[in-house]
Amino acid sequence: MTLDRRAVLGGMAVNGLLASGAGSRAQAQANPLNLRGRAVQGGHMIGRTWPHALIFVDGEALTTASTDGWFIVGFDRDGPLTTRITARSGAQETTAELTLAQGQFPSHSINGLPQSTVTPDDPALIERIRAEAQVKADGYASRLDADFFRDGFSPPLETMQVTSAWGSQRILNGTPARPHYGVDLAAPTGAPITAPAAGRVTLAEPDFHYEGGLVFIDHGQGLITAYLHQSRLEVAAGQDVYRGQLIGRVGARGRATGPHLCWRMKWRDRNLDPSLLLRA
Repeated sequence: MTLDRRAVLGGMAVNGLLASGAGSRAQAQANPLNLRGRAVQGGHMIGRTWPHALIFVDGEALTTASTDGWFIVGFDRDGPLTTRITARSGAQETTAELTLAQGQFPSHSINGLPQSTVTPDDPALIERIRAEAQVKADGYASRLDADFFRDGFSPPLETMQVTSAWGSQRILNGTPARPHYGVDLAAPTGAPITAPAAGRVTLAEPDFHYEGGLVFIDHGQGLITAYLHQSRLEVAAGQDVYRGQLIGRVGARGRATGPHLCWRMKWRDRNLDPSLLLRA
């Protein structure tokens, strides 16, 4: 299956609210919560409202709009099929109610993995995995005050083939595992990986047990993409990157049976499909 590099965020109306960029100035002032995106499990909404407005999702304050009023909200793979997004600025408040499409997540089996990457039992290795998990948690905790997601993503690879779809239920060496929260993109070892949008590198580790060479980029407001199994890193933690900048090289390190890029995305604690932001 070839990744659809022409995928876009289709303009859509949400309960009468106009998609971003549509409608008159008067309409925008009357209903300052313009949304566009993919209303599906694993999808997202990019919104625009009052500058620095507090954004609530189902009653919980989760993010703050940028200086230009842009924000993003993500929908977890296993999240509810209805959600409420509210923007609040001082005494002003506006809300949109959304109904999400249910995601379709097939089962996917992978065999031939090193058993230590499926059911590790060595105490020293288990301790290493725990330490690496804390480093990853710190990387995911970044909350960059930016809105680099507003124009969507470019593909991270020039040529790629999807070998495992996002969200699939995994069976590893015959053992049921947690869902796959990435898109696997087959490519030759050493193929250049580029940043799909501007952001800040919050993690750059050359040899994690499961992920091999691993890079995180925060594109603003905690929307973080991850790039796994790299053979070589070209960036360092704390570095700001631009769209299209080289960040690493495809490899087969960690839990992998061949060279590929596993591309992941999180917003807060929600697992999202990064391919849905392509060409937004």
